[in-house]
Amino acid sequence: MSALLALLLQAAPCTGPVCNFDTLGPWAARLNAARSGAAGVEPLHILQIGDSHTAGDALTGAWRDLVQDEGGRGGRGVLPPGRPYAGYLTRGVTVTMSPSWQVAASFGPGSAPPRPPLGLSGFTLTSTTPDARMALTADPAMAFDRFVLCALTNMVTRSVAVKTGDDVRTIDLNSDIVEPRCTTLRYDTPQTAIDVIADKGAVTLTSWATFRDHGGVVLSNLGIVGSQLQHFARIDDDVLAAELGAYAPDLIVLAFGTNEGFAPHFDPNTYRATLIEQVNRLRRLAPGVPLLMLGPPQALSRNPALRANAEGALIGCPAADPAKPPLFEPPALGRVRSIQREVAQEMHFAWWDWGARMGGPCAAVRWVADGRMRGDYVHLTSAGGRAVAQLLEDDLVRFATSDQ
Repeated sequence: MSALLALLLQAAPCTGPVCNFDTLGPWAARLNAARSGAAGVEPLHILQIGDSHTAGDALTGAWRDLVQDEGGRGGRGVLPPGRPYAGYLTRGVTVTMSPSWQVAASFGPGSAPPRPPLGLSGFTLTSTTPDARMALTADPAMAFDRFVLCALTNMVTRSVAVKTGDDVRTIDLNSDIVEPRCTTLRYDTPQTAIDVIADKGAVTLTSWATFRDHGGVVLSNLGIVGSQLQHFARIDDDVLAAELGAYAPDLIVLAFGTNEGFAPHFDPNTYRATLIEQVNRLRRLAPGVPLLMLGPPQALSRNPALRANAEGALIGCPAADPAKPPLFEPPALGRVRSIQREVAQEMHFAWWDWGARMGGPCAAVRWVADGRMRGDYVHLTSAGGRAVAQLLEDDLVRFATSDQ
């Protein structure tokens, strides 16, 4: 009877803002161990991949504060190496680098082929001169005792030096073949600064990370402004597998959908196929790791080119300034939400309706008016990030403390 009930529950359509949170059981179980704060216990790792909402760190930064205030601080987590673009934000750490690095990306500048294989961050940085360097300085609350550097080996690369104070360690990257290599360095005492210095021969880095192995929680945010799920599909399988193995996330969060919803033309069949393909890929490369997808937030436009970017009703919203063109939700944004919800139900992964939790259609008007969204009616302010993070965390805690 219990098996039949489970089957019926899985088949039942998800109509609310919280779908399939029962699939997050392994994350909930791991949460209790991480809260112990015992020395040597790796922190619970939440890894979020997405677009500008993730890159800007308004939501993820506020969510990080919530979970670390409650569960303990486990470090800053995974980051793109160096500073891959102008305006790159690194809340909790400060990153600098010499000018002698060439950037490749899955989207935007540096994305044109040929390019090196890409990893989780969507960026690779390749040194163009010997002694090219990059440095990370952590705020005291983000001190770390484990550093992970992921790079590509090849025949011309020699090594990188990793320096913390007087401690200098060498990572060998020379190999007859090009392949990803993630190296973990551990330290007896917490560190707050690290330098990575390239040797002779071009060095290509795909990501780096800092952790504190004393229980707690770490929340990594890997986002690219303007990107879509199709751009994550450009990530190399071998690099992705190596990095997922090295960083061992306990929960993977996908947060794409806004840019698909604001595209001039939205192809629902292609989007559905891409979503299914990427969920299957993550399940194959990170078996057993729960997946949570965040639906796109409520967002509005005045661009007339987006009024018919997909089939569906056009939702008009009252503007605060009637002298300006009317605000509306592009029809594609609703189609993205519907497809995500349907695929989450079909493939049984967790999905959270960010837009519904904001208040549903036209909520962006209220959020802009009270300072929780910027005047573009798309992006959150710091106050909005805190509000959404609290809504999400409340739903997750409600699940984690329930009977499941």
